[in-house]
Amino acid sequence: MDEVSVVVAHSERATLHVGDVFLKVDADRTRLEREIENMNLAPVSTPRILWHRSPVLAITAAPGTALGRVGEPSIASSAAWAAAGAAVRQLHDAPAPVWAGRAGRDLDELAGDLDDECERLVADGVLPAELVTRNRGIAEAALRPWTPVFTHGDLHIAHVFVDGDELTGILDWSEAGQGDAMYDLASLTVVHQERLEEVLAGYGAGADLDAIRGWWSLRTLMVVRWLIGHGYDPFTPGGAVDVLKAQV
Repeated sequence: MDEVSVVVAHSERATLHVGDVFLKVDADRTRLEREIENMNLAPVSTPRILWHRSPVLAITAAPGTALGRVGEPSIASSAAWAAAGAAVRQLHDAPAPVWAGRAGRDLDELAGDLDDECERLVADGVLPAELVTRNRGIAEAALRPWTPVFTHGDLHIAHVFVDGDELTGILDWSEAGQGDAMYDLASLTVVHQERLEEVLAGYGAGADLDAIRGWWSLRTLMVVRWLIGHGYDPFTPGGAVDVLKAQV
């Protein structure tokens, strides 16, 4: 019998891996339908859609293994990381959807939310004030004008699959749409910052290193309390809090 493994599960959505199939359950019907549209538009390797009956989307499993995992050294080759970078470039160069994705939020709104989140992190005693303040300063580099491109919006290493040196598929397109290219590059490398050079070797010219580092801090500050509220531990070795400490 095929085993059922939980890829991710929280109050908004869950993804199960059963044999050669991923089953994605999403409480937001519109978001699930948008994910299907994004997969059809993406010019890179995505899983094949088997069927869709809201709130469930069934897709084929990507061959190979995830590019890496939080808190563990990535065993993927340099060529595999470069292949991921090349795929991200291909996505960014493609015509973007008409809708904004997670990486396309209004900068003023985002800055306000970030300041509120930083205040809560300190007031609730989640993180030391100095650590939050210094990362807030670094995050400012991400809050600059950008040219909208087709972004994935949630390019976690667990969503990128490789087999040997080849990229075999990118999963989870629910947050895709117009956005800042540097957000994707930062998301891909945030827990494996030592691999950024390899990613950029595949991506090519045009990367803004200050903005990438800014997004490392910004997206991590924004996710710490969310992780705690959804049963994850941001203090796990190599996780969110270690990212913030490494930044300063």
